[in-house]
Amino acid sequence: MLRVDGLYKSIGKTEILRGVSVSACAGEIVGLLGPNGAGKSSLMKVLTGLWNYDGGEVEVCGIRGVKESGLLGLGRGVSWRLPREVSRKIGYLPENNPLYVDMYVREYLGFMKGISGCETDIDELIDRVGLRLMVSKKISELSKGYRQRVGLAQAIMCEPELLILDEPTTGLDPNQLDEIRGLIRELGRDRTVIFSTHILQEVKAVCTRAVIISEGQIKEDTSDFSNLEALFRERTR
Repeated sequence: MLRVDGLYKSIGKTEILRGVSVSACAGEIVGLLGPNGAGKSSLMKVLTGLWNYDGGEVEVCGIRGVKESGLLGLGRGVSWRLPREVSRKIGYLPENNPLYVDMYVREYLGFMKGISGCETDIDELIDRVGLRLMVSKKISELSKGYRQRVGLAQAIMCEPELLILDEPTTGLDPNQLDEIRGLIRELGRDRTVIFSTHILQEVKAVCTRAVIISEGQIKEDTSDFSNLEALFRERTR
């Protein structure tokens, strides 16, 4: 589902991803673990096709990055980007979970269905993410936990092969946290999930693998969580 080999990405003169290599298959929930500013969100934006990249190979759901001409006058040479068609195979929940808060829950999901062209049954989707009691409320009236559910509903609406979640549990209370963790585990049974966080407990509770990233480089890729705290401190020191 996902293969990244020797990925480089710079903004100006600053390298923010330096030779990143990682892969993942269906049924895996990969925790992208690292301190703030490590490069987690940058990698995710490359994987969604939102950002171009400067070198390396990226393949998502069988679709490879393509070369695009840079703007030499602005300091960019040749770069690569995943083509737009990859968006049909990816579900993405950004860290800030942008929603139209003046819309009602059902109205918003129906609107997103319309612009995405999916054939999803909205009622089934609502039940799947536990929003049945909230369908007649405005998104602005929802708690953060329920807003995350709306964001997840939008992300899985087209049954994506790859689900990318950027810190989806930040700011949730313990009850909300447990519910969202369970939902993510369920979603990861038949697809690939990339789960970004800087919280070690989240990786242990949700993920099947931990990929530690620091200073734009992969420092560790492991399925052994027995000593994850010490490993994280050592690799990100």
